[in-house]
Amino acid sequence: MALKDAKAGTRNEAGIAAVLGILKQSFGERFQTGQSFREQHAHTTTYIPPQLPDGVLFAESAEDVKAAVRACATHKVPVIGFGVGTSLEGQVNAANGGISIDFSRMNRVLEVNPEDLDCTVEPGVTREALNIHLRDTGLFFPIDPGANASIGGMASTRASGTNAVRYGTMKDNVLAVTAVTANGEEIRTARRARKSSAGYDLTRLFVGAEGTLGILTSVTLRLQAIPQKIAGGACAFPSIKAACDAVIMTIQMGIPVARIELLDTVQMRACNAYSKLSYAESPTLFLEFHGTDETVPLQSAAFAEIAAECGGGEFLWTANAEERTKLWKARHDAYWAARALAPGLAALSTDVCVPISRLADCVSETQADIEEHGLLGPIVGHAGDGNFHVLLLFDDRSAEDIARAESFVQRLNQRALDLDGTCTGEHGIGQGKMAFLEQELGGAVDLMRQVKQALDPDDIFNPGKIFHHG
Repeated sequence: MALKDAKAGTRNEAGIAAVLGILKQSFGERFQTGQSFREQHAHTTTYIPPQLPDGVLFAESAEDVKAAVRACATHKVPVIGFGVGTSLEGQVNAANGGISIDFSRMNRVLEVNPEDLDCTVEPGVTREALNIHLRDTGLFFPIDPGANASIGGMASTRASGTNAVRYGTMKDNVLAVTAVTANGEEIRTARRARKSSAGYDLTRLFVGAEGTLGILTSVTLRLQAIPQKIAGGACAFPSIKAACDAVIMTIQMGIPVARIELLDTVQMRACNAYSKLSYAESPTLFLEFHGTDETVPLQSAAFAEIAAECGGGEFLWTANAEERTKLWKARHDAYWAARALAPGLAALSTDVCVPISRLADCVSETQADIEEHGLLGPIVGHAGDGNFHVLLLFDDRSAEDIARAESFVQRLNQRALDLDGTCTGEHGIGQGKMAFLEQELGGAVDLMRQVKQALDPDDIFNPGKIFHHG
């Protein structure tokens, strides 16, 4: 994290004034410029300071998006897509001012094709709303980043979450998108076919672009059948290394675990207090298995044997839906549980991802770093794919504390890169990790700039994110 990368850019005051007038005349009450609306559409989730847009359009259709983009393109005014605002690296900030397009009213499920296991939704549909809609079809959408994020936002940040070890990330589950480009026209990147060799893979270009290449207006998703049986449980270990060894063995043996989450001792203490649990306060794995009445008990028993071999405690698993829900609610509430450890402090949420074989080294070294520098930072991880998060708690009113926090993030990212990992497994680059992207990919970032220049020559789409334009 480096606050210098969250700096404000150059504002086009004349263009912004012109666009404010055009959109107010075109959309009336659906276009708002009040302070409270603008504050709600800037970064509010973690440490990065908010940078407010100049106006907020509550779009209701692709036609609304096209009209807004055309106005912004004509006057060279920034336009930023906004789902529900759960991004963690400043992706929704208006660094150069401009217009925020709120997709909360574009929340329709446009099409469900049960036979093909796919659906098409507008970008404002949230993952929870989609799964409620799909409930009667026997299908579900598996990507679960924890927050009830919008599908458009999840696609734009290439989100993943607790189910990624079995079902992959958004890049694996988006079949196609439609997007409004810099000329105000809507394009479709692919059809519904499960595979294609037709031209460049534009779908993957937009998935993870963080709104810097265009504005998504629909997303076509791969769906999964709801498993016949689901079971889950928790298992404590004497050390991070022992827990990670169990993860590696589980993956290498081909046990089809759906979720395998790592929580360190500090995080377990926080979860016990916040969610009123009574688990051992030591490194712990939360697991879930999806399958049939026959396979799930076998998978659970196989993991129990691995856990014992690695020095873990008893793996108590259950297929009871209420008990499983309590377990995973505690995992998804880990952020709030960690915040409750020090209610008066600010929070900086950051993530890295390394090859699974290096996960124990990276987490252990990070814990030692936290202890050595007197920091408070619970750790949770999607252990099955080598991704983990640190929620650093610090006093954002203290220049010394801010400097310590930023130095820690610098060391964490360098540690991940030294282990042939990445500076972000799922949060994205946004404003907070631009410097680390350059370290990670070097000259490839120049190629990204060329793509950006070709598709968005006036830099109207979410400027000041991923890398500095030009």
